[in-house]
Amino acid sequence: MKRTKRALEALGVRFPNDAKAKLAKLTAILVALIGVTMNAGLANAATLSAASVAQSDPRPGVTSVNYTFTGSTVTSQLIKCIKVTFSSAAASVVTPTGFSAASATVTAASSTLVNSTSTGWAVTPTVNTVTYVNSTGITPSTTTGATFVLAGITNSTVADIAYYYTLNTYGNTDCASSPVDNAKVEYINTNGSTLSLTVDNTLSFSVNAVLAATSCDGTTTTQASTATTIPFGTVTAVSNGVVCQALTAATNSTGGYTIYTRYDSAPTNGLGQTLANWTGTNAAPTTFSAPGTEAYGYSTSDATLGTGTADRFTNPGAKFAAMTTANAELAYEPAGVTATTYQVAHQVGISLTTHPGTYLTTVVYTCTPLY
Repeated sequence: MKRTKRALEALGVRFPNDAKAKLAKLTAILVALIGVTMNAGLANAATLSAASVAQSDPRPGVTSVNYTFTGSTVTSQLIKCIKVTFSSAAASVVTPTGFSAASATVTAASSTLVNSTSTGWAVTPTVNTVTYVNSTGITPSTTTGATFVLAGITNSTVADIAYYYTLNTYGNTDCASSPVDNAKVEYINTNGSTLSLTVDNTLSFSVNAVLAATSCDGTTTTQASTATTIPFGTVTAVSNGVVCQALTAATNSTGGYTIYTRYDSAPTNGLGQTLANWTGTNAAPTTFSAPGTEAYGYSTSDATLGTGTADRFTNPGAKFAAMTTANAELAYEPAGVTATTYQVAHQVGISLTTHPGTYLTTVVYTCTPLY
């Protein structure tokens, strides 16, 4: 200060004796004003904490995406405008490539920043900015974890780079003056990952033995079977013979499966004489006759066949059909199933005039899945 005074006096300028005090006073006033101004600016531009934005779908170019903003330390002060800006630059507004908020709407019911109400609010979307204005305004009642949800947004077409979501609230409908809160958060678009796997077709099918004196399709077996034989033994005119086999199948096929049966020919003895077929058919099976009638037929326990009358073999009681050389439906499932078992009863009767001999034929079961 003394050097300044001497320099001024050398130039002929008179330096007041109280200049130092006045200068100090002026400096104090300026510092105080700057402090007030800075404090006022901070109060009007509070930065929200724990801020984030979540996309309902982050894939590039996806349309109708929801952007949910969440922030805390919300100022409990009247706001009349919420302004959201999308940009690919942190310090300026550069619309992300392919991005559009032009069709954006506000999901008010899920937006606690506006107290979950749309009353009095009007949305104005542009390609990169959305303003939400209410001339009356509201004071947010949720100050921690407050949400603001925008819907109907089209994501940028570029993945794996940072984008910026900026939210500002104002106490004025001009969306510029009287700032209240602000937050700038980053988000990123990511491509979806294609998942692939292959499931092989599966099918299991087995023919299983059934013991003698076992209930089978409403009848009782007289002899035991094996997986590969249907041995009636010696049959007389006073008692029919019944042999049963159990068929078990499983598949993952979309259309399930059908099990068919047929034989090579009618049971035939060594002289070429054949055993008569039962009179019922696969389409219309009938109750097997009492002992004393020559016939051979089969029945199935499946009450949900896929053709004709579904329960024709089981309702009422066990019904029998003649075996033929053409495949006939024995069991059916309309979709994939785990192990499922069906009983197949084979019954024969002979008359007093049935030719003697050992009668043979081969019965064939076929399980056909539909993939």
